[in-house]
Amino acid sequence: MIDEKLLEILACPACDTRPPVRLKEDRLVCTECRRAYPIREGIPIMLVDEAVIEEEESASAAP
Repeated sequence: MIDEKLLEILACPACDTRPPVRLKEDRLVCTECRRAYPIREGIPIMLVDEAVIEEEESASAAP
């Protein structure tokens, strides 16, 4: 589990957005560029090369 205080200070290394990095299952997602960074053994891997760009939630919810 990621500490809430850590989430407040983390920034997306791709776009430097602060603090809107949100916890979503087993990854941290930037609310600006939608890059999802994996969490391995409780450690966020905040490397651009490790990130995957997520689709918008509204697009994935469409029929």
